[in-house]
Amino acid sequence: MQDILFDFISKYIALTEEEKNAIVSLDIFRSVKKGTTLLKKGQRSKDSYFVLKGCIRTFYLIDGEEKTTAFYTEMDALTPHCVINKAPSEYFISCVEDCILSVSNSDMEAEVNGKFPKFEIMCRKLSEELLAKKQIDFDEFRTSSPEQRYLNLLQNRPDLFQRIPQHQIASYLGIKPQSLSRLRARITNKG
Repeated sequence: MQDILFDFISKYIALTEEEKNAIVSLDIFRSVKKGTTLLKKGQRSKDSYFVLKGCIRTFYLIDGEEKTTAFYTEMDALTPHCVINKAPSEYFISCVEDCILSVSNSDMEAEVNGKFPKFEIMCRKLSEELLAKKQIDFDEFRTSSPEQRYLNLLQNRPDLFQRIPQHQIASYLGIKPQSLSRLRARITNKG
């Protein structure tokens, strides 16, 4: 598990053995079962997640209906809004698959950043990349039709169709499961 994380970190900074040992000593690795809710609406949390294996999703519960907003798979990081604004969560985070996660909090990050300042540089670079990616994804989503969203997801994240229940994909695309079935049939008939 730790080697996967160290390989990811090495894209941003070089780690010494002392730094690797400091990360391992934090006891941040968690195995979490499919269906586990990591965060509920109304809860407060300090935890941030990095997916080493598996898939987690964020969703809102609106009038009893789940509205999926994102899927996070291998090498994706998620810091819930409630961690930053220190308010109760507005949404849920759950495991779509059995997961291996790196779970950290601001206290751990402050400790590591204090001992090893280059981690702060890495976190800043990663945050900038994630923010830019999220803005592009949001803009693309807002300006596209459900069919374009589906085709984009099929092109950019084809693995999700094998990993995620169809009703959650439909929710993410902003359509009903029946509409997703019709959309898929229409696209298949075109090809």
